[in-house]
Amino acid sequence: MNSARAAALSIALLSFAASALAHDHHDELTEEEKNAPVDTILWLHIFLQIAVWGVLFPTGMVLGLSRSRWHVPLQSAGLALTAAGYVLGHAHGGRAFPASAHGEMANILLIPLALQLLLGVYLKLHIHEESLRPWAVRAHGVVGKLYPIFGWVQMLFGAIAFRGYCRGGNLGQCLAHYIMGGGFIAYGTIMAILLLVGEAWVRRSGRSPDWWDSWVIMLWGIVNTFTEHHGGAWSVKDMQHTILGVLWWAGGLLGIFLSRNNQRSVVPAIIIILTGWAMSDHAQALMLSTKVHSIFGYTLMSAGVTRIIEVCFVAPKYTQDLSEGDGHSEHTLDGTHYDSTPASSTQNPMRAFRHLPPFLLVASGLLFMSGTDEEINFVHEEGMDHVTYILIMFSLAFILYALIVSLINLYAISGRNAASAAVRDGGAIELRAPTNNKWYSRVPATPLTAVDREDNHHILGDDED
Repeated sequence: MNSARAAALSIALLSFAASALAHDHHDELTEEEKNAPVDTILWLHIFLQIAVWGVLFPTGMVLGLSRSRWHVPLQSAGLALTAAGYVLGHAHGGRAFPASAHGEMANILLIPLALQLLLGVYLKLHIHEESLRPWAVRAHGVVGKLYPIFGWVQMLFGAIAFRGYCRGGNLGQCLAHYIMGGGFIAYGTIMAILLLVGEAWVRRSGRSPDWWDSWVIMLWGIVNTFTEHHGGAWSVKDMQHTILGVLWWAGGLLGIFLSRNNQRSVVPAIIIILTGWAMSDHAQALMLSTKVHSIFGYTLMSAGVTRIIEVCFVAPKYTQDLSEGDGHSEHTLDGTHYDSTPASSTQNPMRAFRHLPPFLLVASGLLFMSGTDEEINFVHEEGMDHVTYILIMFSLAFILYALIVSLINLYAISGRNAASAAVRDGGAIELRAPTNNKWYSRVPATPLTAVDREDNHHILGDDED
C-alpha cells in the first residue's frame, strides 16, 4: 500500500471513529457488569493499541527525525491501525467500564492524529515553500515528538481504567506515584539519549547536563513544596513529601550554581541518593508495600551512586579512549582481541558503565509506579510475594530500556544518518562522542586557567556566563 492510499484509508477510518461513540460508559455499574469476562474484541483493542502507540508510532517518529523514506508509510499505517483500535474499543461486549480519563483521552487524541495527518498531506504537496511550509514543518515535528508522550499517558490511563484504580480517595496517591515514577523514566530516557546521540547538542548549548538536571529538580521541588499538604493536621507523609520538595529546590539551586560556566556537578546525583534513601525508609501499611518501596529506594540510590562515578571518573576516560583512536584493542568479555580494529564505543567498557544510571532510573520509575496501595493490595490478595513482584517490574524495565536504546540506535543508522553510521564487524553501531568534549569532563579540581577558558570559548562558539 503506497502512502497516498494509506493516508486516504486513515482519513476514512478517523472519520468513522469520530462517530463511533455508541459504546456508553456509565458512572454506576452493577457487579455483574464490572466482573463480566473480557471478550476477544477488547483484548484485540488492548494489544493493537499497545503495539501502535508503544512501538509503531515511536518508530515512525524516529524515522521522521532521521528523514527516512519509511516515515510516511509507517505513520500512515499507524494512523489506520489506531483508528481501527479506537473503533474496537467502542464495539466490545462483556465487561463494562465506568467513565474514565482513558475514554476522554481517546477522544482528545483524535485532534493531534487528524492534525498530524493533515500536516503530512500538506507537506507532501510542496506548496507555499517560502511562507506557510516552514511553519507547517515545525508544527509537524512538534506534534510528532509528542506522540510517545501521548501514547505513554493513554496506555497508563488504559491500565488504570481496566483495573478500576485511582477513584475516590485513591486519586492523590495515584497521581504522586505515577507522575513521579513517570518522571524518573523520562529522566532515564533523556539521559540515554544524551549518552548515545545527544552529546554534540549539549556541547553546542554551552551547558553541562547537570545544569539542566538542576533546573528541573529545582522547579519540581518548588511545585512539591506547596502541593503535598492539603490543609488540616500534618501527617508524617505530608511532612516527608514537603521536605523532599524543599530538598530538591535547595539542592537544585546549588547544582545550578556549581554547574554554571559549563562545569559538571554531582549535586543532582546526591539529591537522587537522598530521595532514594527517604523512600526506602518510608512507612507503609503492608510489609509487601514496605519491601517494594525499599527496593525502589535502593535502586534510586544506586542510580545516584553510579551517576557520581560516571561524572567523576568514567566520563574523562571514555572521551579520551574514543578521541585517541590509537588502534590499541580492548578486551571483550570472552577475552578476544581485535588488534587490527581501533577501539570503539561498542568495545569500550566505559560506555557500557554509562548505561547503568539511565537503566536504574527507568527501573526505579517502574517500581515506584507499581507501589500504589491498590496495586499492592491486589498483589497481596493474589498471594504473590515481594520477590516475584519486584522481579516482574525489573523484567519490564529491561524490556522498556531495550525499546528505548533500540529506537535511539535506529535514529543513528536510518535515513540521513545511514551513510555516516560506522558499522563494525557483527553490525555493531559505533556512536563516537565528539572530540575535545569539554562539557563532558570530570568535576574540576582546580579553577579554569586562561588557556582553558580560551579553549572552551573556541569549542562552544559563544561567550561563557
